[in-house]
Amino acid sequence: MLTIVTIGNIRAQGFGRQDAGAPLPLSETARASIITCGPGDDFYTTFGHSALRIQDTAKGIDLVYNYGTFDFDTPHFYWKFMRGRLDYMLGRSSFEEFMAEYRYYGRAVWEQTLNFTSQEVCNLFLLLEQNYLPEYRYYRYDFFRDNCATRPRDMVYLACGKQEVESGKRKVESGMSYRDYLHSAMRDKLEWWALGVDLLLGLPADHKCTADEAMFYPLVMEQEFAEMRRDGQPLVQPTVTLLEENRAEVPDSFPPFVVFTLVFAAVAVLGIKGQKGLKWHKGLVVVSRVLFVLAGLIGLFLLFMWFGTNHYCTEWNLNILWLSPLLLLIAIRMERSPKWALWLQLAMFAAAVVWVVWCHLSIAFIPLIFTLALCTGALLKVNR
Repeated sequence: MLTIVTIGNIRAQGFGRQDAGAPLPLSETARASIITCGPGDDFYTTFGHSALRIQDTAKGIDLVYNYGTFDFDTPHFYWKFMRGRLDYMLGRSSFEEFMAEYRYYGRAVWEQTLNFTSQEVCNLFLLLEQNYLPEYRYYRYDFFRDNCATRPRDMVYLACGKQEVESGKRKVESGMSYRDYLHSAMRDKLEWWALGVDLLLGLPADHKCTADEAMFYPLVMEQEFAEMRRDGQPLVQPTVTLLEENRAEVPDSFPPFVVFTLVFAAVAVLGIKGQKGLKWHKGLVVVSRVLFVLAGLIGLFLLFMWFGTNHYCTEWNLNILWLSPLLLLIAIRMERSPKWALWLQLAMFAAAVVWVVWCHLSIAFIPLIFTLALCTGALLKVNR
């Protein structure tokens, strides 16, 4: 059975330590660098990528170590991914192979060479080689706390001693939450994806990041390393552009707020007409039942993501206030729904609006909440 290696395992077992007097595995001219990649066209590439490069021209070594790989052939791949039980792994490739892929997709690539001693470059190389062994290369992926950016960061810390590179800036809050960083990557271009992200993430995503925690986002990690100092000297050399972005510009997405505002307007018109004629009233009942069922089923899914998975960031998801399983009961009973259930759901809708505004969730949720509230209020008016 494979052992999942953690940074704690590496530190405890002393991986990467060089015996006194032992010859270095790399030449004196070897260098190590942090590779940062710009966003791509697919959603999972939206936030960029990070990797580590070890280059030793004297020994013909030019390797890239990439913690963002996974195996699609893993049994029950999608089920494990959904439940937060999918293991990612460290990949290793030649620098040319790595660059060819990013050149093909037109993604930008930047490099920051670490101001490391020969010993520190060797430390990093040994850590990565040890971590690449089959029994250690797999790890349990966590989007915010253990991902393709945080792993290279921690390896750099281990190779040169974290205490030497810590600064006061990295111990204070960055002023942004995990959710804020995700929004910054999806603003204007990927509003529908942002809507889905806000739907799934709970209160843990609103944690205000320290600058160190913010390095889960590769582009932020590049900026942070550019400002780090050790003994008064920069930890990395100035950033060099290896590839310019050369992909088609992503068009602005059609705002979901507009779409759901139109839905609200249509239901409001149906509600007004429903007061004047039986036919329109029956239409409102049908539409309301469909909306209640859809919202209730999504609410059950959010409960599953909260209690049935290992994703800590989907816990305490207060979207459950307006995507409530209680709506399934209301969908069954409709005009015969208990008044307490209708009033309770209306109160939950009001609380949900506060949650959306307070945590800066997608504003497109507001017309959806109002639509469901309108349907619930209509039932309360005719409730017998």
